[in-house]
Amino acid sequence: MKRTDIFKITLAGIAAIVAVTFGAPRNAAAHCDTLDGPVIQDAHKALEAKDITPVLKWVKAKDEKAVKAAFNKALAAKGANAETAHHKFFATLVKIHRAGEGAPFTGLKPAGEVEPAVAEADKALAGGSADALVKLVTDDVTAGINKRYERAAAAYKHKDESVAQGREFVEAYVEFTHYVEKLHMDATGKGAHGEHKEPAKEHGGHADHGADKH
Repeated sequence: MKRTDIFKITLAGIAAIVAVTFGAPRNAAAHCDTLDGPVIQDAHKALEAKDITPVLKWVKAKDEKAVKAAFNKALAAKGANAETAHHKFFATLVKIHRAGEGAPFTGLKPAGEVEPAVAEADKALAGGSADALVKLVTDDVTAGINKRYERAAAAYKHKDESVAQGREFVEAYVEFTHYVEKLHMDATGKGAHGEHKEPAKEHGGHADHGADKH
């Protein structure tokens, strides 16, 4: 089978990654803690309308009391104190939200500090189409597979010529196979949010390189 045919088959299933990867927070590491994220956007709406309802969906029922207390303080603040009170409300809301997901809170992040795919996912929901998001993800996945394949294929030709060249192949092979394994597990729902299965940690004494960025 030609390499181009393999990529066509691979890309046919990549769209599923969008739903799996972005359908739920990836280790709660999305942009809920940024000032232009969806949590803070709803917090602004709540303050403007003087109605806490829009933000309650971001927290567990047991945490509503603490969020309401911070919200009421923010509403009651006047003049120069208002901005500080609003910021404290935002921080409290996000901290409680992240705690509910089992994630740490390290402070509110400036607007714009969002991964491109997450930003595109928000645009897709607002615009009613995932086409641009699918293209972004598939383009990056294609580049990632190509890069790792080319390295492994080049090393494969010389893998039995010496121990050093054999080890170079093994390292490239591990990175290549772990990368595509993780992609496929996510696409088929067997990754972090499906039937969890850890990729093999080592091959031939080499650490897992599948998480490397391309």
